[in-house]
Amino acid sequence: MFKKYKVLKWIGVSVLGLLIVLISFGLWFKSLIPPKNTQLETSLVEDLPYLSKNIIPTRGKVLAVVTSTAKMGNTEKKTGYELSELARAYYVFTANGFEVDIASPLGGEPPVIIDDEDMGAYDYAFLNDSVAQYKTSNTIAIKNVIANDYQAVFFAGGKGAMFDFPDNKNIQHIVRKLYETNKVVGAVCHGPAALVNVTLQNGRTLLKNKKVSGFTNKEELLLIPEAKEIFPFLLQDKIVSQGARFDEGAMYLEKISHDNNLITGQNPWSTWILAETMIKQMGYTPKYRETTDEENAEKVLSIYKSKGKHKAKETIEKLILQQKKPFKRILIAKHGIVAVMKGEIGNFIDLIGLVSFAKKSAAKTTKL
Repeated sequence: MFKKYKVLKWIGVSVLGLLIVLISFGLWFKSLIPPKNTQLETSLVEDLPYLSKNIIPTRGKVLAVVTSTAKMGNTEKKTGYELSELARAYYVFTANGFEVDIASPLGGEPPVIIDDEDMGAYDYAFLNDSVAQYKTSNTIAIKNVIANDYQAVFFAGGKGAMFDFPDNKNIQHIVRKLYETNKVVGAVCHGPAALVNVTLQNGRTLLKNKKVSGFTNKEELLLIPEAKEIFPFLLQDKIVSQGARFDEGAMYLEKISHDNNLITGQNPWSTWILAETMIKQMGYTPKYRETTDEENAEKVLSIYKSKGKHKAKETIEKLILQQKKPFKRILIAKHGIVAVMKGEIGNFIDLIGLVSFAKKSAAKTTKL
C-alpha cells in the first residue's frame, strides 16, 4: 500500500512538474511574439511611398481572377480567395502602371479568406482602398471578360480555386488566348488550378514540358491530412499528370517558376516576386519597392535551411542592427510550429532560438 502511494505521488509530482514546464514554455514562447501592430489596420495607399510617389503613367490592363467558391467540396470548411495574394499582386501591377480588373467565375462579391497573422501594411491598405474594394465587391463575371483587353492575367490562390477554376471553359479560353498571343499568364499557390486543363490550338496541353510551381502535396497534406478526399485532385499531382516539370521549393517559402510567358508561384509568400516577374516579362523594369518584414524573415529562413543557424543569426544581425530593416519574427515562429508538426524537434529548437535572437536584436535597436 505504501509503495502504491509512493508511485501515485511520484506520478502526480511528475505530471505537475510537466504542466509547470509546459505553461512556463508557453508563456516564454508567447513573449517572443511581438504584440499586434494595430496601427497597420489604418494603412492607406497614400501612406505607402511605393504606391503614392513616382506614379507611372498607364501602360495597359491586367486581369486578376479569384475564386467564387465559399466551401471546400462537401464539407463546411470555409474557403475563398486569399486576400494577401490578390492585394499584393494588385498593388505591384498598379504601382507599375497597369489598371487591374478583377473577375471571378460567378461575378459579384466572391468569398475572401483573411489570415490576420499574415496581414501587412499593403493588405490593410487594400481593405481601406475604396477603388479596390469596389472592384472586389463587384467582380466581373468571367464569361463577360474580353481577353484582348489585357496584357496579362493573374490567378490568385485560395483553396476554392481547386473547385471552380479547372473546368471553367471561359478561363481556359482566356488563358489560351493570352498565352498564344505572347501575353503573360501568372498564377500563385492554388491559382495554377486554372491552367491544368488548358489545351492549346495545336492540341497539346499548356503545361506539357513546362516548368511549373504550385501548392505542393507536402504543404497541402500537412495542413489538411484529408485533402485527397476533399479536393478533386492534389494540385501537384495534377500538374505533373499534364506533363509539366514540377519545380518544388522549400515548404511555405517563396518559390516561382518562370517559363517564358508562363509564371507560376508555389504559395502565398511567392506573390511579390511572381507579380514583379510578370512586370519584367511584359517588358518593364519593376518599380523599386522596399522589402517587407515578411520577406526579410523569409530570407533568414532560406539561409537557415541552406547554410544553418549561425549564418541565419548573422543575417538577422545585418538586417535588424545594420540595415534597420523591418522583421516579422512571427513567421519564423510559425515555421518552428511546422517543424513540430513534421516531427523535426531539432529544427524547432533552432527556429525558436532564432526567434529569441531576433527579439534581442530588435531590443538593441531601441537602445541605440
